[in-house]
Amino acid sequence: MARAVRDQEEPKRVNQALKDPSWIEAMQEELLQFKMQKEEGIDYEEFFAPVARIEAIRLFLAYASFLGFPVYQMDVKSAFLYGTIEEEIYICQPPGYKDRENPNKVYKVVKALYGLHQAPRAWYET
Repeated sequence: MARAVRDQEEPKRVNQALKDPSWIEAMQEELLQFKMQKEEGIDYEEFFAPVARIEAIRLFLAYASFLGFPVYQMDVKSAFLYGTIEEEIYICQPPGYKDRENPNKVYKVVKALYGLHQAPRAWYET
């Protein structure tokens, strides 16, 4: 694919490049390469989030049960969506969603998303 782009005449303006399908495909391939090659310290800082050991959780539940405390369990499905990230991250428009006013723009991520290395740490720090 990259060879086909090299064989074509280079566009003189940004608008020409953005409208050319082969240039769009080539840039999407480049972005995928960045996605595959994330490196700690360059693309993101630490992504550690402290987690309790299962033995500690069992001991806590056994002790709470022994003392007769009511124990409730919950699952927060959207927990990672509330953490704010410090790094600058840009994403393409999600498949199936097209911004009619800005179809060729990318979005800057402000909150953590599932799949980001920073999501657990951002959730823990909130």
